[in-house]
Amino acid sequence: MTIPERDLMGGLAKGLKVIETFVPERPRQSIAEVAAAAGLDRATARRCLLTLAHLGYADYDGKFFTLTPRVLRLGTACLATMPLPRLVQPLLDALSEEIGESSSVSVLDGTEIVYVARAAQRKLMSIALMPGSRLPAYCTSMGRVLLAALPEAEARARLGDGPLPRRTDRTLTDPEAIIAELAAVRTAGYAVIDEEVEIGLRSIAVPLVSARRVTVAALNLGLPARLEPVEELPRRYLPALRRVKTAIEEILP
Repeated sequence: MTIPERDLMGGLAKGLKVIETFVPERPRQSIAEVAAAAGLDRATARRCLLTLAHLGYADYDGKFFTLTPRVLRLGTACLATMPLPRLVQPLLDALSEEIGESSSVSVLDGTEIVYVARAAQRKLMSIALMPGSRLPAYCTSMGRVLLAALPEAEARARLGDGPLPRRTDRTLTDPEAIIAELAAVRTAGYAVIDEEVEIGLRSIAVPLVSARRVTVAALNLGLPARLEPVEELPRRYLPALRRVKTAIEEILP
């Protein structure tokens, strides 16, 4: 939907840009760093940051700003209005209890996946994953499932032209190689990642398809990289994943 420029609130848009600059790689930033990351002039970035600090959404030590837990209210309120987390959480909890591994559901947002529900059995990554957490789509199992559901031209546009950031020495960074991998995912109906996001982490994911035959989300299991061959993951985990996939899809609108 295209909204006329006169109906938009520029200050709110700038404030949201400022919030979005705080990522795991930059949790603590100066005014100059935020201005550069948000594409704003220094004075505007300063006003936005001081407003966030005044409202309790940021802390300021005189030089650096960090977001406070209060900012989670924004994401939590949004997630609470979405039916998907409420629908899938009991099924995720049961799956994780059965398998003994963490399970998650995510949706695609631009070039990233956003976790909307999670049942954690153990911490496999160096960062804590929870609803609202984001990871790159190109190197995650859920991301590849969701990218594979797009028309190839759209998937290419989201991947871009140049080499993508290398998170580990196993990460696929060539967009053409990833496009080829997406074709394989499309054929197989699932995606497996072997230590491309972080060393020691494997995952396997399947798409969640609505009653309108649209892929709306992805379901995965996060697994430690054991001595077993990665080729064993589908045989070992796909039956349980597909059973939960079917149960979720039966209640999706």
